[in-house]
Amino acid sequence: MDKNYDHKLHEDKIISAWEKSGAFAAPEASRAKADGKRPFTLIMPPPNASDPLHVGHAMFVTIEDILIRYHRMKGDATLWLPGTDHAGIETQFVFEKKLAKQGKSRYDFDRKTLYQMISDYVNEFSGVSVQQMKRLGASADWGRFKFTLDGDIVGFVLTTFEKLHRDGLVYRGERLVNYCVKCGTSYSELEVIHEEKNGKLYFIKYPLADGGEIVVATTRPETMPGDTAVAVNPEDGRYKHLVGKMVILPLANRLIPIIADPMVEKEFGTGAVKITPAHDMADYETGMRHNLPLIQAIDFSGRMAGAAGEFAGMKVEPARTAVIEKLDALGLVEQTKEHIHNVGTCYRCHSIIEPLPLAQFFIKTKTLAAKAIKALDSGETVVLGAGRDKILLDWLTNIRDWNISRQIVWGIRIPVWYDVTANPTMEVGFLNTASEFVRGTLIEMMERGHSLAEIEAGLQTLRPAIGAEFVVSKTKPGDNYLQETDTFDTWFSSGQWPVATLATNRPDDLSYYYPTNVIESGYDILTIWIMRMMLLSIYLTGETPFKWVYLHGLIRDEQGRKMSKSIGNVVNPLDLVEKYGADALRMALVMSTTPGSDSNVGESKVRGMRNLANKIWNAARYVMEPVNQDQKPGPMDEEFNQKLKQVIHDVTDQLENLKIGLAAETVYNEFWHWFCDKAIEDNKSCELSSDALRRGFVVFLKLLHPFTPFVTEAIWQNMIKDGLLLASTWPDA
Repeated sequence: MDKNYDHKLHEDKIISAWEKSGAFAAPEASRAKADGKRPFTLIMPPPNASDPLHVGHAMFVTIEDILIRYHRMKGDATLWLPGTDHAGIETQFVFEKKLAKQGKSRYDFDRKTLYQMISDYVNEFSGVSVQQMKRLGASADWGRFKFTLDGDIVGFVLTTFEKLHRDGLVYRGERLVNYCVKCGTSYSELEVIHEEKNGKLYFIKYPLADGGEIVVATTRPETMPGDTAVAVNPEDGRYKHLVGKMVILPLANRLIPIIADPMVEKEFGTGAVKITPAHDMADYETGMRHNLPLIQAIDFSGRMAGAAGEFAGMKVEPARTAVIEKLDALGLVEQTKEHIHNVGTCYRCHSIIEPLPLAQFFIKTKTLAAKAIKALDSGETVVLGAGRDKILLDWLTNIRDWNISRQIVWGIRIPVWYDVTANPTMEVGFLNTASEFVRGTLIEMMERGHSLAEIEAGLQTLRPAIGAEFVVSKTKPGDNYLQETDTFDTWFSSGQWPVATLATNRPDDLSYYYPTNVIESGYDILTIWIMRMMLLSIYLTGETPFKWVYLHGLIRDEQGRKMSKSIGNVVNPLDLVEKYGADALRMALVMSTTPGSDSNVGESKVRGMRNLANKIWNAARYVMEPVNQDQKPGPMDEEFNQKLKQVIHDVTDQLENLKIGLAAETVYNEFWHWFCDKAIEDNKSCELSSDALRRGFVVFLKLLHPFTPFVTEAIWQNMIKDGLLLASTWPDA
């Protein structure tokens, strides 16, 4: 053996040897059943296909690989099913930024062309994340790899939608949605980031129809053209005599009622608020309770709509200033105060979200959530991570119907069709044969000489009336139909991931490897992804998709700060692997961690863990050429054996109970401070035999292997030369 361990000399060779051995492949279900093996299944959280790995990815690869290597050595039928995600709006957003640099936008291309362009872009980089995961030591079953836009996965997702529709769990309705005018799509509440921002609170006088006035406090005067009521709290004595009266809406000069609703906080502003159902989620709910109309004052481009009158066409911020100036000139602004309020922002581009009314497809979630709650209450699924189970239960208990429509091209197109004869007034936007974008009602476009074939070929947007009938079908139901242009929310397909990946893989994979044992993920997508998998997987199979939910925390820098490009403290995991080796990074990531808690990792910690690899290597060199080769049993042998059994028991018990950070800490401390600092010294003084020491070292190679697979495999090939350590048997206490 070389004097020092150099990871660069070994890691690539070891990766190649592992892959050639076929040891990563899970056994066929029929053979595993016949052998009486216990399945152990992990479904990999699919990273974005076109993105390089970041330190969070390195964390999930390390944790999951530790569990897979341990259970493989235990003799279980282990399946770690890998895949990547098309990532919907995230990928399209990045691609559109690329187009913008070329002076182009998505509206310059028909759907088919744009989809293919994005697909080519993704394919160009799709192998990067897989190769990087392998570089970290990921021993996944790459032969079962899945991509969320694989044909069989798409077919499975469409079938699920058909089933949901048959079961009455899908509907199309006009709802207020979180809409990003920059990304051009709606988002679920889970994907909206709420940030505190400095703003202003305006106190505006609304004249009463029969004389007098009521002062309303608002942060959004520009939406006043969409007001349909003024609301007060029913318990507020200041305004009880006004409930039921009418006010004259400033600037619009139309009458709207004063209503009483408990949603109004008496202490906020003046205790009287304007109700704009088309532009505020709480106002929308209030409007539903009081049968108020929806009047849209802002359009989907982020400009004031026709209902805004003289302000139509203006962007929101300038319109706010213009409205206040006009109101002030009319003597209707009582005062203005500085105000801090929560504002919804897009999780992708960080633009302010506009609540807008849009016809969307929704899934009814109450019955689905009830089954997920039952799985949590019964212990069929257990969430590991301090207090995270309560967060999940709270979301499930208060769940709203799930908006699954997205106004993008890159994704699975919703299999819904509209009869053009029955819906002649639906609005269409398309590229004509001259590649010009044209918009209007279907009947108008056809009267102007555009054929249905031309419209369908260049179709970009389709907006039928809210009550339009539709047909759900994977294939076109007839010549006279146009397909819905919205695609599924990416979480709708990834929410089916445990079932879809197994059902479309090898024969009997679903029946044998499902439910899975552990799902491992960052706690930040507990309600975005984990919850959706529970909803859809239980619906499809009747069984919860996983027994354990292991949530890792955020990886922070060594000072405990969130990693940020602006601070300059972002850790590139592949740079650290290149510099210090994969084993060092893996141990630095998991050492002493607990589920759901953030951890600090920086270069110095990784550098320190490189010392462990060197320690293992140096111990191997001593054990291979011990000072006392012919030594008889030593007086410390029995004590050594008993201690070794205890170490095996402790590490095994900790891994069985998913105490991965503690297991890493235990094997690290026992190897460094007991085996190296004490046992080797006992051997040097002839108190411990070389045979006992060698047997103990072989045990430690196995105990260390899930955590530091490369250096232990390199030593095994040099020292033991008995197959692969990867495929050896876990030590028995």
